[in-house]
Amino acid sequence: MFEGFQEHRIEVDGNAIHCQVGGNGPPVLLLHGFPQTHAMWSKIASDLVRDYTVVCADLRGYGASDKPRGVENYSFRAMGDDQVGVMAALGFDRFHVVGHDRGGRVAHRMAFDHRDCILSLTVMDIIPTYLLLNELNTPVARAYYHWFFLAQPEPFPEDMILENPNRYYESCLLGWGASKLQDFDPNQMAAYRQAWSDPECVRAMCDDYRAAIDFDVAIDAADLDQKVLCPSLVLYGADGAMAKAYDVGATWRDRLATYEVEAVTGGHFFVDQSPQETIGALRAFLTRLG
Repeated sequence: MFEGFQEHRIEVDGNAIHCQVGGNGPPVLLLHGFPQTHAMWSKIASDLVRDYTVVCADLRGYGASDKPRGVENYSFRAMGDDQVGVMAALGFDRFHVVGHDRGGRVAHRMAFDHRDCILSLTVMDIIPTYLLLNELNTPVARAYYHWFFLAQPEPFPEDMILENPNRYYESCLLGWGASKLQDFDPNQMAAYRQAWSDPECVRAMCDDYRAAIDFDVAIDAADLDQKVLCPSLVLYGADGAMAKAYDVGATWRDRLATYEVEAVTGGHFFVDQSPQETIGALRAFLTRLG
């Protein structure tokens, strides 16, 4: 899937983070979301690598990255610190960061905690975590029930999921706006299924959602009076659950100082449904930054 890329396993503060690195030029870090791995970026990365150094990393707890015990280890802050460490180990003190879903939330936190490192921020199909959890509305509660199911104490969600991991996680891929399994590359699906077969991966993904409630809401509350200062891009699926429930661009007005907004054809997984449109939007934004 990542022809011409080199596989790395980089230790940061005792945890190894798996990533693929390729290309030359300005560095761009691509971060996946739930329930995927870095494999989601294969089509995007194969295009961007012509002009950029592209790093596709597995978040802590996902894919082939380490899966430490303890909910406190899965805050977006902890995950973001990992990725800054990865980029520093690769020789990049400043870089562009692009994140979908959970990766977008990690990227958003990085843009606060590591302002001097982030050249630009792109978030894909999310609204701010604090807003989603503190002003939850009925349509989102129904569509995003998994936030609260996965956050239940161990081992309740893990036991239920492990009865048939493929069935559960594929139901997630098919939700949140107009996806079908054919939208996902077979090689990518094979990578996801391999990850889902690991009980520790299932546990870690649940810990990610537990941490959002136990830690991330308070972390975000502490800087509600601040904005991300770097140039930012908000992409969202035109047919996704977020687009149906919110004016996605408006939800970022109090969190981003300078940003652009664009809808992409598809639902939550528009990166898979409309890769060329996604590439076009990313390239246009990065090109404008020079």
